[in-house]
Amino acid sequence: MKFYSRPRRMPTVIIVSLIDILAILLIFVIVTTTFKSPQPEVVIKLPESATATTAANHDNPAVISISADGTLYMDAAKDAQTPEAVKAAMEELVKKTPDRPVAVKADKKAPFESVIKVMDILRETGVKNVPALTAPPNP
Repeated sequence: MKFYSRPRRMPTVIIVSLIDILAILLIFVIVTTTFKSPQPEVVIKLPESATATTAANHDNPAVISISADGTLYMDAAKDAQTPEAVKAAMEELVKKTPDRPVAVKADKKAPFESVIKVMDILRETGVKNVPALTAPPNP
């Protein structure tokens, strides 16, 4: 006995709907992603200031952070910097972009000596625009 079987069609994948789903997932990922500038992993508690004013909006200031134990950090670097390394970096910064501001972000328990060292380095290298970062006063 001879059985006749129908020829089977090849299964097809509808790609148009898969592209739609992929586009929606891509838009979701882009919208939910936060874009932050990298910050050092050092926790710095800024001192409060009752009379401080908001400085002019600078695009991207270089930040020198001083931790509670007096350790120096440059921008988003995770490893501590020596005063000599900070001075070399500031000299290079002044050569490349002389008008770029350099913000000093010191912990309120940081030794005053470390703050003065950083300020001396900034004066020696010719940095002119130095805003200090403070926390707003508690209400």
